[in-house]
Amino acid sequence: MNPIFSEIVLMFLLAILVVLICRRLKLPNIVGFLITGLLCGPSAFAIVSEAELVDSLSEVGVSLLLFTIGMELSTKELKRMAKPLFIGGTTQVLLTIGLVFLACFFFAGAPKAIVFGCLIALSSTAIVLTLLQQKAQGDSPQGRVCLAILIFQDLAIVPIMLLFPMLSGGLQMDMGSALLTIGKAVAVLAALAAFAVFLLPRLMMLIVRTRSRELMLMMTLGLCLTVAEITSRIGLSTSLGAFLAGLMLAESEYSLNVTENILPFKDIFTSIFFISVGMQIDMNMFISNLHWIVLMAAGIIAVKTAAVLPAVKLVGYSLHTAIIAALSLAQIGEFSFVLVTNAESLGILTEHQSQLFIAASILTMIATPILMGIAPAAADAALKLMGRSRIAEPEETGEEGEELRDHIIIIGFGIGGQTLARVAQKSGIPYVISELNPDTVARYKKDHPIRHGDAQYPLVLEHLGIKEARVLAILTSDPAGMRGIIANARAANPNIRIVVRSRFIGETEQLINYGATDVIPEEFESAIELFSRVLGYYLVPMQTILSYVNKIRGENYAFLRSSDAPSTGVEELRSHLAKMRFLSFTVEPGCLLDGRSLREGILRSRYKSTLIGYKRNGETMTSVDADTVLLPGDTAYLFSDNDVPESDIAEAFIAPEQEDAAAPAALPGEGIATDSASA
Repeated sequence: MNPIFSEIVLMFLLAILVVLICRRLKLPNIVGFLITGLLCGPSAFAIVSEAELVDSLSEVGVSLLLFTIGMELSTKELKRMAKPLFIGGTTQVLLTIGLVFLACFFFAGAPKAIVFGCLIALSSTAIVLTLLQQKAQGDSPQGRVCLAILIFQDLAIVPIMLLFPMLSGGLQMDMGSALLTIGKAVAVLAALAAFAVFLLPRLMMLIVRTRSRELMLMMTLGLCLTVAEITSRIGLSTSLGAFLAGLMLAESEYSLNVTENILPFKDIFTSIFFISVGMQIDMNMFISNLHWIVLMAAGIIAVKTAAVLPAVKLVGYSLHTAIIAALSLAQIGEFSFVLVTNAESLGILTEHQSQLFIAASILTMIATPILMGIAPAAADAALKLMGRSRIAEPEETGEEGEELRDHIIIIGFGIGGQTLARVAQKSGIPYVISELNPDTVARYKKDHPIRHGDAQYPLVLEHLGIKEARVLAILTSDPAGMRGIIANARAANPNIRIVVRSRFIGETEQLINYGATDVIPEEFESAIELFSRVLGYYLVPMQTILSYVNKIRGENYAFLRSSDAPSTGVEELRSHLAKMRFLSFTVEPGCLLDGRSLREGILRSRYKSTLIGYKRNGETMTSVDADTVLLPGDTAYLFSDNDVPESDIAEAFIAPEQEDAAAPAALPGEGIATDSASA
């Protein structure tokens, strides 16, 4: 067996053991990975001899992390981040360099003081964003401002790397050379932007049309790592390149599937990054200089906090958010390890100074989960001490109108999905569509809120608003896919109503066991439509046909839902209400119930129906008594016995002169009242 392979296997096994112990001690996973790296490193058990290989894998992890972050942003959100990115980021970097320069100038000299300032100005993108994602705070005010400042820090790497040779005195870079380097970076970024606008959409369409998950994954990884490599070649960080690659796909309708495919790889490689950081600790040097390292780490955290706090306040965030962001960004960044090696090779720093800085930096990284954990409580305590109350951020009180609530999620946009979408549109019911065929998405995206995505993925369902939706309608023809969608949807929203169209009656019981509320078998409904039309050709009265339809539907659906397994509370309720249904009718002027109170007993005595509520002028009334009077335009909600045909009940709500006109409009197999629904 390849020795490198054996080392990687041992590293993963050790990581599993250490992380499990950390979980028992209620420590974050990141701490476990850092400890794993320490144990694997050359100063402990020396399990991994090829540290360069682990470093390379860790770069992939950071790149994938920034790629997924970029995928979650839109152009609108980036515009909102412009102020914290440029104003907040510039202020934080310059303040940090200035404070460190003042602290180090008298005993280290100007060049070293500036170098230390640049090294300390950078924070760890991987650690901060990973912890924010784990805490579900990526969209919080502190999450947004932290992301903006971290992006600016990545942009600041270029001038910092140009500055170091000048500070060493080994390179006299003139203005022309500096402008050439910057111009090269701008040209490459402009070329990437042109590629994203003109070529990438066509390339993605070709990939998606193949319906190959493997090809999509290769395309995603290839784009992420290629752009990261390009930006690395022009002096920018690989993480910034990966972030730009994510932005390229963020506006694409295929972004949901891309993100879901890449997440497992991102988690694995990001974990390797933290292990690689832990491997850089020299235990002998760490123990012998522990007091200096702890002092340096404490000083770094204090300086970073003091620099970030006013930077966040300057762009309009509250003091509460500023304190949380300051403690979140108080560590040293992973790219500082590259810069400190560069400074050592240029002769600006000694090897001992570099090792002390690396050890202190890793200590700040280890402290970050603890600092971010106590940050909200620290912010609350600070506000209380100052006698101030917490205020809402602009982001917290932003536009909520775009969020869907009580909407229909339509999975599959064939004939059934299109029909449901049109009816929902005309009824004013909000809806969103998920479709796997890219050509269908391109054809209908101007007229409907349709998105490309595989709804079997929890992330896709989350973007469709599964937690706020009222109904999920599954109109696909893949039984395995249906089961995956139903299970994930039910786990995300236990109260959602899931209506599924299946091809065969035999699939009904299984789909209901997975969590479907209602299953409509195509072969059963086709049989009903068939006999309805046949009886119509023999001039059987429409009322007789409708009574057959209602009876057969009631009997067969009740039979299909039966199971030998112990019934749940919901199933028992269904059995009790098997002979009941929920209907709604609009009260027309001049109908039998127009202006008459419930005290007259028309609904109960003639139609075996009970009024349970009504809607008037957009307001739903649930308080109903004997004196309740229905008026024209009201929508009445009834509980009715299944034995009474819908067409009979409709007589009470339809005006006499409209009855004759309404009757021919009903097709065989359909009820006369088009706004009625089965319970």
